Amino acid sequence: MAQFVVNPRRFDPYKDFRFKLKWDGRYVAGISKASALSRTTEVVTHREGGDPSTDRKSPGRTSYEAVTLERGVTHDLDFEQWANKVWNLQGGDGAQVSLADFRKDVILDLFNEAGQIVISYQLFRCWVSEYQAMPDLDANSNAVAIQTLKLENEGWLRDPAVVEPTEPSFDVPA
Repeated sequence: MAQFVVNPRRFDPYKDFRFKLKWDGRYVAGISKASALSRTTEVVTHREGGDPSTDRKSPGRTSYEAVTLERGVTHDLDFEQWANKVWNLQGGDGAQVSLADFRKDVILDLFNEAGQIVISYQLFRCWVSEYQAMPDLDANSNAVAIQTLKLENEGWLRDPAVVEPTEPSFDVPA
């Protein structure tokens, strides 16, 4: 059975505001929000002939919810370039989809308050199903312009190699 080392000094859960998303081997700039990693397994019900009053249940197909990313609008082209690999209007006949590389594996890292990586998930075979380049614009608003990217995926796994780090201490010897 797998064993893990627990930090006996940490009682607080990790915060949800320290995270980074990585694709193509580098962190993507400015992501301010990522939706939850969620999966659902269908329930298959059946009955046995000799027991008509009781349903039996077993697991069926598992599906993984899409992950939506949000970030402020900047000159960084990462979102748009990936979205254009799935559908490029200017591609012409037969060149609208980049079949060789429209899918990517993505890594979602969570950090503690000291900036140490504490949990990492790999999302497999992601591709862009929705892209919002610009939000509704409102001259009476006082908000950041946000663009969104919705990533379909075929599953995710937690990286067991990422273990709980030793947290830094500012204790000063006497």
